[in-house]
Amino acid sequence: GIDLGIATSLLGVSLGTDPIRVGGTPEQKAKWMGKVAEEGLVVAYAVTEPSAGSDLAHIKTKATPVIEDGRTVAYKISGNKQFITNGSIADLYTVLAVAPGGPSFFVVERGTPGLEPGPHEEKHGIRASNTAPLSLDEVQVPVENLLGGVEGQGLRQAAMVFGYTRVMVASFGLGAGVAALERAIAYGKERFQGGSLLCEKPGWTHKLIVPHAVALEAARAHIEMVAGRLDRGEDGLEVEGAIAKMTATEAGNAAAEAAIQAHGGYGYMHAYEVEKIKRDVRITCIYEGTTEICQRSIAQDRWRHHLMSQGGFYKQRATELEQVEVEAPGCGAALTARAARALAEIMEVSRQRRLTRNQHVLFTLGLLCARVEVAEALARKVASGDPGTSRLAPPVLAAASRVWARRVSQEVTGEGLAVLAGSGALGGQALHSFLELIAIDEIHQGLSGHLEDLDTIAQALFAD
Repeated sequence: GIDLGIATSLLGVSLGTDPIRVGGTPEQKAKWMGKVAEEGLVVAYAVTEPSAGSDLAHIKTKATPVIEDGRTVAYKISGNKQFITNGSIADLYTVLAVAPGGPSFFVVERGTPGLEPGPHEEKHGIRASNTAPLSLDEVQVPVENLLGGVEGQGLRQAAMVFGYTRVMVASFGLGAGVAALERAIAYGKERFQGGSLLCEKPGWTHKLIVPHAVALEAARAHIEMVAGRLDRGEDGLEVEGAIAKMTATEAGNAAAEAAIQAHGGYGYMHAYEVEKIKRDVRITCIYEGTTEICQRSIAQDRWRHHLMSQGGFYKQRATELEQVEVEAPGCGAALTARAARALAEIMEVSRQRRLTRNQHVLFTLGLLCARVEVAEALARKVASGDPGTSRLAPPVLAAASRVWARRVSQEVTGEGLAVLAGSGALGGQALHSFLELIAIDEIHQGLSGHLEDLDTIAQALFAD
């Protein structure tokens, strides 16, 4: 596979050109994209600052117009950027700065007076990539370098690319997690402990391997769904990209952690590689939108959908999933539908009691929304009969979908009730009535067959 540090450097080039691609005028695209392609320029996306990371609205770098004869002929950019991929080696920078009309992107060439790349940062992981701060001290660029030719378009241009740049980072998390599990699986086939191979011990496989393989397959299904929609020319998928990014990177990070544990003491050694994978994949939960920023984006958008639909958003999805289960029994759609209906009711009580004024509640709902939608993607994938890039046979993938759907249903009810009961919104008879409303008994009955599905997945993963 490709080292995640190298992949990050390539992502940096892609990110750096994105503001030009989505926001540049035809003339700007022809000039700058042509130079990148023909001259092989390294590009950097200079957005993050010491006091402003994922939340771009708080950047402090300023772009001051240079006025001659009553018109703007140039801008002087001053400020500091932090953690810039390719920062000290780039030939070209797309810099986000606050102009009088609002945040705007500017193209800045290496060597422009006042532009000073800092030293390469020593990092926990992705050490093969260059990461450096930038200092801009009255860096003057011609007005033609204002991308789009209009001030105040920077945040919109940045948001336009989140749908797919976050899917790219999601793929990094998926790939790293899979690579870590592959090494743990190979180790489990050869390591004897207590008279038998590790791969023959459900206490090892069902804790350290199978749950993470399932989570990665769920993330894969959602990534493929979003990527397919992007390939078909859809836009406005920023939230779907955030769901993919949050789910896949957290799953990849957890899988790498489990892979170290699965190796025992050897997992801590360089020779077995899983410790490096863990150091590398950790950054995917941070860059291109932290997990928490993704949670906030998901929560705010899905909360808006809940209000606009008068509570029907996830109920409608549940109805559609029930039909999917009719057409493809055992695909996990029915289990997911129960979780979706429970989520709708949890959100409605949260609305009635105004619980989302508490950010923790809002973030919890965002996480649960993501869980349900990822489960939906996996169930629909199984129902379609198209395994996509999964290496699991269809019956095994169906078992994985059921396992994930059960996990989601338990998480939705568990975390959701913790919010409602913990806030005092439900108690006594009201709590009992709510449990009946969300059909908690049916959700618990859905756990039937869980151990058998875990066994099926383990056997497939460790088959010769």
